[in-house]
Amino acid sequence: EHKAKMRATGSSNERLASRRTPYQTRESGNIRLSKKQNHDHERAGPDIDVQRHSAKRDALSRSALTEHYDDRVYRNDYQSSDKRTTDYYFGANKVGHSRYICLFVIFFLSLGDETAHDPNKSDDLCAYRRKDFLLMLFIGLLAALLRFKNIADPPGIAFDEVHFGKFLSFYLKRQYFFDVHPPLAKLMLAAHAWLIGYKGDFAFENIGDDYIASNVPYVELRAFSAILGSLTPILVYAIMKESGYPAFASTISALLIVFDNAHILHTRLILLDAPLILFATCSIFAYIKFYKLRYNEFTRPWWTWLTLTGLALSLTISCKLVGLFTFFTIGSAVALDLWDMLDIRRGHPLDHIGHHVMARIICLIILPFCVYLFWFWVHFAVLTHSGTGDDFMSASFQQTLIDSPLTLSAEEIRYNDTLIIQHRATKCYLHSHLHRYPVKYDDGRVSSQGQQVTCYPHDDLNNHWLIEATQPVPTSGRGQIVRHNDVIRLKHRLTDSYLYTHDVASPSMPTHQEFTTWPDVAQTDEAYNATKWEVVIDDAHAGQQWKTKASHFQLVHHVTRVAMWTRNLPALPGWGFGQQEVNGHKMYHDKTLFWVAADIVRDNTTSHASRPPPPKAKKVQNRSFFKKYFEVQVAMLQHNVDLTEYHPYASPPINWPFLLTGVSFWTSAPDLRRQVYMIGNPAGWWYCVMALSVIAGVFGADQFARRRGYSPIETPVRNRLYRSGGFFIMAWANHYLPFFLMNRQTFLHHYLPAHLFSALVAGCQPSHLDHWANDQAKAKMIVTESPKETILMVGITILFLFAGFNFIAPLTYGTPGLEADQVNRRRLLSSWTL
Repeated sequence: EHKAKMRATGSSNERLASRRTPYQTRESGNIRLSKKQNHDHERAGPDIDVQRHSAKRDALSRSALTEHYDDRVYRNDYQSSDKRTTDYYFGANKVGHSRYICLFVIFFLSLGDETAHDPNKSDDLCAYRRKDFLLMLFIGLLAALLRFKNIADPPGIAFDEVHFGKFLSFYLKRQYFFDVHPPLAKLMLAAHAWLIGYKGDFAFENIGDDYIASNVPYVELRAFSAILGSLTPILVYAIMKESGYPAFASTISALLIVFDNAHILHTRLILLDAPLILFATCSIFAYIKFYKLRYNEFTRPWWTWLTLTGLALSLTISCKLVGLFTFFTIGSAVALDLWDMLDIRRGHPLDHIGHHVMARIICLIILPFCVYLFWFWVHFAVLTHSGTGDDFMSASFQQTLIDSPLTLSAEEIRYNDTLIIQHRATKCYLHSHLHRYPVKYDDGRVSSQGQQVTCYPHDDLNNHWLIEATQPVPTSGRGQIVRHNDVIRLKHRLTDSYLYTHDVASPSMPTHQEFTTWPDVAQTDEAYNATKWEVVIDDAHAGQQWKTKASHFQLVHHVTRVAMWTRNLPALPGWGFGQQEVNGHKMYHDKTLFWVAADIVRDNTTSHASRPPPPKAKKVQNRSFFKKYFEVQVAMLQHNVDLTEYHPYASPPINWPFLLTGVSFWTSAPDLRRQVYMIGNPAGWWYCVMALSVIAGVFGADQFARRRGYSPIETPVRNRLYRSGGFFIMAWANHYLPFFLMNRQTFLHHYLPAHLFSALVAGCQPSHLDHWANDQAKAKMIVTESPKETILMVGITILFLFAGFNFIAPLTYGTPGLEADQVNRRRLLSSWTL
């Protein structure tokens, strides 16, 4: 039947020629322009004929990052049984994804190759697809086996399960909480927990708390992460195949993830890394598929993969903010692609380039942002009740929650009320006592010797402050309520002195003003104005009432315009009894300047006897979604930066690729001699470091040689090496180097996304160095399957990977009964804290 069709329509070359314009001819397998258009061709560039005529659809697309306008290599007989392919970066050995689409159905609606059903594909290509399918099936099953093995161990809370398990329970109870990460991964875990019938009754209070005694379905909860973690190596293999690498290189990259102890451990616990890494891998895969369709621009498959790239990026960012590194990686590749497209030799008019820019803006910026917003909308819709996260949010935000203390017990503050004032960030109380500042500080500066004003973390009579008016107010009624921007005086009840500040440096911060108190003075005295304070309520309108608990406020000095501020470190020395210093801060935008009236002190005075009874609970307030969204974003970024406290298992980024340090996840009772310790597979991680070094060395040597007029690497091989290996190295660097700029706590698991991309580099490195592959590339400009020598090399690599995995496995799975010498034998480096 096929031969009959060929006879009816002519040979493949004749059919190609029949669709050419009168100015196109075919010689030696290349499209060239006739003499009539040589001048235009020289001006517009050598690819204008491909991009402006329909014959480009008959040539097999070359790869994403190796295509260059100087390399005009096309298929002679694409419709014939020719085994060759010119997709020498993102397209050698195109895989028919319809054969394994079921493996990705949970995160892609469609993964089918647009040429999967071409009846003119050769039997050999079908055999390759069959082999790829079987290899991916094997990789997925092996990954699942290693991740589900002994998943019931450890039987207690391990490391960050104490946080994310707790958040999972809060979702099920619909109690508001705060976390520095976006909500998607936690929502996925909570949805899975709801489906298996978990009610969220376990508290997840401490690392090591027993799951079994509390009847927690922790195995089912961990299984969700294990499933997602099992899919990642399959995608790694698919990325390598779509990038034009043979099966042996793709298998090496996939097995570097399959046999990695760190990936196994982090994708078998109730943590966020499994969905994060999976979606980051999906983003790279979808972008490669999109770029391979660049000659079929604005077609349905082109739009599909561009949209899926944006969707995968949004899901990555919605799991953790480090997903921004994946976004930057794809964004950099897109920017380079558009810059190359802008070249006049490519022959694209500006309006055509504008259409490409708009398509990418819509699918890679607007769509991800909308999806990111959607998950926060779900987050707010689920968490409608007051919870542990209230204190991180503004009073306006808290009043949108059901059963919030602000709506249940907030009272209006009136003149002549006695207040207990609490610092919102450090939870200590404004305090004063009869002790005074020393005459001279340790650094030689002189104080005012005034009465000390400090911040004290415990309830005490010295925390009571009386509110006095600076203007006449009615003796009763609504006129006695203190409002936003009112000017007041605060009198310390036990010492009968007024809160006061002046132009004297504070004890520990010479740039801040000292806070003290001043005895009662007549209104004509100059010092009277120095005891005036303006009440500035956060997010308030004119005339808004000052309320206990519900109003976060700044106390701004009426004369010097500094705001009252405190911090928990450093504490005052012995003369200050180790309490927190209170001083004047000039930066009003600082969120640590806010205080809250914790309570009104009840007494038997006439003013309190005439107070109305406490109000009944108010209705939940409404607040716009975007106000809540932006408040949460700011809080997430601030608290992420503030994670600077010492942690025994924190480590600097320079340690990560070399596995200089690990993290203890769980330790059993001493008699059981069990522990779970996170460390990567030494064979795999050090192999990745070697591959990165070799590729970087090849880049450097090639550039040096070309500077001296030599070209040691053939152009097709160089293009593929630079653009393929360069893209993966860029992804690795974008996910690793930014951590050097962070001042927050960093841990080994932060390197896992970067390690995945180093595994891609490690897979492409032997392919480029293999002499057979290079010879074939020189002869045919393709990469096909490897000979027996490379298969032997793969086998040796797999043995080393398995040996490294098996050596560390007792620490990964928490194998019981390890003797001290067995543990010590596994301490390959003295810095491992086993």
